[in-house]
Amino acid sequence: MSTTVPLRPVSWAPTLLRRAARAPRPLGRVLAATATVFLLSSLLTFGLGAVSDANPAAAVLGETATPADIARLDHAFGLDRPLPVQYGSWLLNALGGDLGVSWFTTVPVADSIATALPVDLSIAGLALLLAVLLGGAAGIAAALNHGGRVDRAVTAVCTLLGTLPAFVIAIGLITLVAVQLRLLPSGGYVPFGRSPGEWLRFALLPALALSLDAAAGIARQLRTSLVTELKRNYATGAVMRGLSGRRVLLGHALRNAAGPAVTVLGMSVPVLIGGAVVTERIFNLPGIAQLSLRAAEQHDVPVIQGTLLVTVAVVLVANLTVDALLHLLNPAARRQARPDATAGGAA
Repeated sequence: MSTTVPLRPVSWAPTLLRRAARAPRPLGRVLAATATVFLLSSLLTFGLGAVSDANPAAAVLGETATPADIARLDHAFGLDRPLPVQYGSWLLNALGGDLGVSWFTTVPVADSIATALPVDLSIAGLALLLAVLLGGAAGIAAALNHGGRVDRAVTAVCTLLGTLPAFVIAIGLITLVAVQLRLLPSGGYVPFGRSPGEWLRFALLPALALSLDAAAGIARQLRTSLVTELKRNYATGAVMRGLSGRRVLLGHALRNAAGPAVTVLGMSVPVLIGGAVVTERIFNLPGIAQLSLRAAEQHDVPVIQGTLLVTVAVVLVANLTVDALLHLLNPAARRQARPDATAGGAA
């Protein structure tokens, strides 16, 4: 008789995943840490632009610009003020939604980001949905068939997907789905508000390319957690009391096992944003990554600073959402966050 070795959690940061799932941090501490990270990120973002050798006045006015013309434009951009004053003014304006204007196009940076960011958010949102659906289904199927063929197949596929970068998957999907099968377009984008059906046709392939790595991580974590939870006394007792396996799985075990998978999902957001740089180029998407690349090529510092700051904000909001979900999944953490209520009940 063969002995099946239980699948271990993914090799990267297993302790961090278990701690995040079982002992979520108090939300007040999370908010304070998020604000601190945002301020440090804004300082670093502004500092990168301040130390760059880009001279917007000389670039905009051209080689024929006189020193007086350059000084006048520097004053108009506010670049002749001390750096702390520039940073404070930039941060206050950014918190109010004013990210400045492009040095070259004079278009407000917030307007450019407002046009490009929905592309990334819609693709990333669809990718997260696909990751949850595909990873959740695969993880549950592997756990319910622990040690069987389905379990081994899911493990093998997840291991393979975890080694492939998003751009390799994207090229493979374009070759197979768009070129050979001709089921979906290989590039381009249609806004959701213009035509939801056309948006889905153009967004499905890049979203799928971005989602598979996250889906593999979710499947591995959910499979490992579910195998553990289904062996616990409460699950065994529920089955002995006559509860159906479906009710035990969906009503009890899945909620307790979802913490590590939710943590993987939150950690996937920065990966999705990083992969969007290459994916947008492959699928010809007019997203924020392409806006950043064009700004970097032109040394358009306000656009670079604005896109970096908004990207950091998106990642921090995703982390806050994950912490909130972990608190909802962990009743003990909510009881610890209300010591007064516990003491009152005991009294």
